[in-house]
Amino acid sequence: MTSAPPARPVLEIEGGALRFGERTLWRDLGLRVSPGEFLAVLGPNGSGKTSLLRTILGMQQLDAGSARLLGEPIRGGDRRIGYVPQQKILPAGTPLRGRDLVALGVDGHRFGLPVSRAVDRVRVDELIAAVGAEGYADRAVGQLSGGEQQRLRVAQALAADPVLLLCDEPLLSLDLQNQRGVAELIDRRRRDHDTAVVFVTHDVNPVLGLVDRVLYLANGQFREGTPDEVLRSDVLSELYGTPVEVIRSGGRVIVVGGLDHAHHEEVDS
Repeated sequence: MTSAPPARPVLEIEGGALRFGERTLWRDLGLRVSPGEFLAVLGPNGSGKTSLLRTILGMQQLDAGSARLLGEPIRGGDRRIGYVPQQKILPAGTPLRGRDLVALGVDGHRFGLPVSRAVDRVRVDELIAAVGAEGYADRAVGQLSGGEQQRLRVAQALAADPVLLLCDEPLLSLDLQNQRGVAELIDRRRRDHDTAVVFVTHDVNPVLGLVDRVLYLANGQFREGTPDEVLRSDVLSELYGTPVEVIRSGGRVIVVGGLDHAHHEEVDS
C-alpha cells in the first residue's frame, strides 16, 4: 500500500530577506507552513514579526528570496488569506454594530457603495454564530468589551473562507478568559477546516498547547522547530549572540535575555 503524497504547503518562503534601512530584520529565511499547521512567531520588538505578516499579505516586498501561497507568488488583496489584527478598542461613538464589522469582511472588498444582499446577510449570520457572538452582534461595537470586539474581528477574518490565517498579537490586552476564548476560536478553525495559522505573539503562553512549530526571530537571524527544540538556553543564546537563560520552574518556562536584546516571557511547559 502506497502512502499518500504530502500535502502541498499553504505558505512557502525561500531565501527570504528583509531590511529596514541599513538594518537586516532577517535573512535566508526558509519556511513552509502546511494545511492545518499552527506556527507561532516569537521574538523581541523590532525583530520583524509584523513585517513578516506584511510580506505574506503582499503589503511589503522581500529584499531577497520569494514567497508563495499554494505555489503562486504572493499578491496583495488575496482573499485566501485572512488577517486578525492586534486588539484595539474601538471608541464608544463608532457608528457600527457588531454585525457591520463582520460584514466588512464579506463585502468590504467590493467597489462602490455597499449593497445589502440576502446571501451576504446569511454569510454574516453564519460567521457571527461561528464565533459565538449572537448575543451582542446588534449592539454598537463601541459598547462591546475588548474580547467581544476581537471575536468579531476573527469572524471578519474568516469571511472569505481563508486557507491561511495571519494573527498579529490578537490576544494583546485581553484578560486570561478572553485570551483563551479567542485562541480556541482560531484553533477550532484550523482543526475543522485545515486552515494554516501564522500567529505572531510576544507571549506564547496562551497558545503553547496549540502550537506545532515556533519561528523565533532575533538579531537578524531565526531559529525554527518545535517549542522544545527552540525554547532552550543554548539555542536562544546562539541566536542573540549573548547569554540567554531558559528556566523551567513550577510547570513554566521563563526566558530571560540580556543587554540590548533583553526580554522576558513566560511559557507553559
